[in-house]
Amino acid sequence: MITDLFGRKIDYLRLSVTDLCNIRCHYCMPVFGVIKRDRSNFLTFEEIVRVITILTKLGIKRVRLTGGEPLVRKGLPHLVEGLSRIEGLEEVLLTTNGILLKPMARDLRNAGLKKINIHLDTLSPERFRQITRWGNLENVLEGIFEARRAAFDPIKLNMVVQKGINDDEVESLLRFSAENGLILRLIELMPIGPARAMIPIHYLPLEEVRRRLAERFTLSPTDRTVGSGPAIYHEVKELKTVVGFISPVSQPFCQGCNRIRLAADGRFQDCLAYEGQFSLRESLRDPSRSDDQIADLLLKMIRGKREWHDSFTGQRGTPCMAGIGG
Repeated sequence: MITDLFGRKIDYLRLSVTDLCNIRCHYCMPVFGVIKRDRSNFLTFEEIVRVITILTKLGIKRVRLTGGEPLVRKGLPHLVEGLSRIEGLEEVLLTTNGILLKPMARDLRNAGLKKINIHLDTLSPERFRQITRWGNLENVLEGIFEARRAAFDPIKLNMVVQKGINDDEVESLLRFSAENGLILRLIELMPIGPARAMIPIHYLPLEEVRRRLAERFTLSPTDRTVGSGPAIYHEVKELKTVVGFISPVSQPFCQGCNRIRLAADGRFQDCLAYEGQFSLRESLRDPSRSDDQIADLLLKMIRGKREWHDSFTGQRGTPCMAGIGG
């Protein structure tokens, strides 16, 4: 088991397999000026399997593959298959925007992936294009339904709630989720990258969203959890489902944070609010470095995990969300 200096048990890794994305959500990535890194800068699948094997021996139990958009990384099912063979690793998970999911869902399921999160901020095709700048909502919906046919369970929808943009669709997405056997999780807009400029106008605390939903439905706090993430769930009696609230700005959960992050280029990140400075890539590519030496490096970094994301209070700048895996 890995514990940091504040006694938190660290057993969950979010791994960005690429910082590339096939859309440009307005709170995540700018339209222009995104640097396309040479593929040689990214960890290879072999390097990823090696570092996660090391981390699993230290106590990591779950790995979530993220991006950018992870499905733009060629051969991703092969990586899932390799990770699924690691002894002691309990779950391999995936977060995707769903656009490329339909043709890949069964291959991913057959490779060992069992659970999937799909990002969806709206059910309006026009609004979807406005938020993503050029995405096609139909591709995402087809991906969701194909994931259901492939027997992923659970399938969670992640919605970033934005005041004046999509907050009027929370109920619609909740009903859509309930009708299709999905779990909706609502996420606060975070002051990271382009979203920082949106906060004064479009940030909405999720407590306000919960109050709105409580006017239409019977909401009851529940101890039920869906996965190991930070969402706080409420039963929705009339729809026979649950809805999750993730409130990193208004109700930070730093004291219970159980995760670390690796960027696509091997940079270690202890917190979503900070861009990693130290990369494991060169150590992984140095033939003189043993697994035990890399394990020692990882332990030092994990034990130095920050207590608090002070950048959310504006004390320092934060990176682009796409480069740190969300």
